[in-house]
Amino acid sequence: MDSIEKPISIYAAGSLRNALPALVEAFKTVAGDDIVVRHGPAGLLRARIEAGDRPDVFLSANVAHPLRLVEIGLAPPPVVFARNILAAIVRKDAGIGTENLIDRLLAPDVTIATSTPLNDPSGDYAWELFRKVDAIRPGAFEILETKAQKLVGGTEHANPPGNYDVIAEALKAGTATLFLGYRTGLGPLAAKLAAVEVVTIPPEVNVIPQYGMAVLNDCSRAGMAFALFILSATGQKLLADFGFRPVALPDQS
Repeated sequence: MDSIEKPISIYAAGSLRNALPALVEAFKTVAGDDIVVRHGPAGLLRARIEAGDRPDVFLSANVAHPLRLVEIGLAPPPVVFARNILAAIVRKDAGIGTENLIDRLLAPDVTIATSTPLNDPSGDYAWELFRKVDAIRPGAFEILETKAQKLVGGTEHANPPGNYDVIAEALKAGTATLFLGYRTGLGPLAAKLAAVEVVTIPPEVNVIPQYGMAVLNDCSRAGMAFALFILSATGQKLLADFGFRPVALPDQS
């Protein structure tokens, strides 16, 4: 039997750091339940759950990590609750735009920053982009993988999840020419930095991240209610307000 004293526990990808508080507040307005959120790179959060942590709901920036919980018997099949899009934040003095992005990614004078693959889905999506570039420019993957600096997502504590301060410093200092990440996070970052801009990635090589939600087997009734709230029209509208592509509403992006 659920205890009304126990708060709902949510483990969530760092890229949800800005949107999730709005979802939590809206849910508490109608349900009144307390919610405790732990943000981090989704791969590291999944590892915590495998090691014994038991949140009610796991919100991952990909579907692979929730599926791993299914494989080991900790959760039923996940659902996709939002989508994002990969973009590049670039130094304005680098002469990078959508039309020449692939050429500039491969140019020797351009340094690339990413999140850490396996630990952080953002890094995995960057590597997927590298493979797409390789498909039209054979040999490009090795060049891009070698150039990529994994500046965030390596641990839960080295840089606050969803916080791009390290990237901002690298762009300002010129140690990184561009960073590949989620459009939802790069827009607010670009608004704070005068010398950078967000560049749309050409559609032939771009990646559409899918966010997967796993409800753990021993999830509380209140936790299940919050999971359903995320998929409701209200929850999906709030995600859209923060730049995510909703899955339960018409996509207006």
